[in-house]
Amino acid sequence: MTVDVTSPPEGAAGGRRPVRYARPTLAARAARVLRDNDTGAVITAAPRLYPHMWSWDAAFISIGLARLDLPRAVAELETLFKAQWRNGMVPHIVFTDDDAYFPGPDRWGTDNAVDGPRNARTSGICQPPVHAIAVQRMLEIARTSSPQDRADAERFARSIWPALYSWHRWLVEYRTPGSSGLVAIVHGWESGMDNSPRWDVPYAAVNPGEELPPYVRKDVRIIGDPSERPTDKEYDRYLWLIEEMRRAGYDQKEIVRSSSFLVGDVFITALFAVSCDVLIELGTEFGQPASQLADLAEWASRAREAVAASCHSVSGMARDRDLRANRWLDTQTIAGFSPLLCGGAPDEVQLRLLSLLDSDRWCGHPDLLAPVPPSVSPMRPGFNPRQYWRGPQWPVVNWLFGWAFERRGWHERARKLREAGLRLTDDGAFGEYYEPFTGEPLGSTDQSWTAAVVLDWLCADAD
Repeated sequence: MTVDVTSPPEGAAGGRRPVRYARPTLAARAARVLRDNDTGAVITAAPRLYPHMWSWDAAFISIGLARLDLPRAVAELETLFKAQWRNGMVPHIVFTDDDAYFPGPDRWGTDNAVDGPRNARTSGICQPPVHAIAVQRMLEIARTSSPQDRADAERFARSIWPALYSWHRWLVEYRTPGSSGLVAIVHGWESGMDNSPRWDVPYAAVNPGEELPPYVRKDVRIIGDPSERPTDKEYDRYLWLIEEMRRAGYDQKEIVRSSSFLVGDVFITALFAVSCDVLIELGTEFGQPASQLADLAEWASRAREAVAASCHSVSGMARDRDLRANRWLDTQTIAGFSPLLCGGAPDEVQLRLLSLLDSDRWCGHPDLLAPVPPSVSPMRPGFNPRQYWRGPQWPVVNWLFGWAFERRGWHERARKLREAGLRLTDDGAFGEYYEPFTGEPLGSTDQSWTAAVVLDWLCADAD
């Protein structure tokens, strides 16, 4: 698809959608979002609410950019990985000079972290490991473009492979404690699903001390409607966990040992398994060391087994594990479908999950504007259609499941998810997330990663 990046007319940004853009116009609007959010150094996650680079945002953004400008897509991920910590961690935020976001670099206090980068200011935690997926997707896109794009993408894939391997190794060395085999997180933000009800039980055990430094939130001022954002009580806990990390000097082993929050994240574990598979494919093609390919195969196998072992005996849904309290967390969210991302669960379990995903408890709910899986089932207690990860639909999660389904050979399912994602986002607002029944864009609009996945969907249809 050739994308015209001239500026089309503005659309409505809230309430029931009065407009649905034709696909060429929607593609032009998506391209414009990526162009307008480009500072020259990074594509910011969103123009007002998120003026920095976020780790998994950058991966999705690079996929969309590859449809427009392959060298710019390469530069985006290169910028992220220049901020990789020396122990291998890819930080969840790489800060720009903009101070319109809290918590900023001073609150994180990583400047003197032993393993931190010396050429960038970053947060002290990570996000889901989707970067190998992005590199492979960029390579696939470039190979349908020009000989020059193909050569550039292959050169990039070869050069970034060692950094990707180091990142995956970090997750094994520092984030697979105990016997569950699940990749652990020490903060809900690491999951990417910040205030998901997945974390309600372990967060309840986080007790902020009186010495928590005072703070002023900026997100609720920008959004205006606090109901769309996490609560102040949740933020107290978020910031207390940062305080604990600072006191531990960002020593990763000490953080895992002492953090008030330590949860085996089944969604990240599934993404880790399939990302290891992807990294093996890239490494095999580009002649990476056999010993490292063997490491990745072992890590993928263990992670896949851990995801399968987490599945509930009745529902089949995958579960996180509270590693502090040594118990399964049975809250049913979109993460419960993690085995569909990576495979490994028995066929009958995966069939049960596919049937559940299609049912009126999830994508088949009759009141959904588009059959995109919401972050929480509309039939679950506590479902909130407007609040962040407690009910709204997220286009990037839909992209991940569609990508995984395509990879697994479920082409018709992948096509349906792609069509549903375009139905959700065809108002051209590119919301961070969406109200499932009205399709109202929530959180930030002109969100870069939403624009990026829409571009990829549109161009995939035209390929």
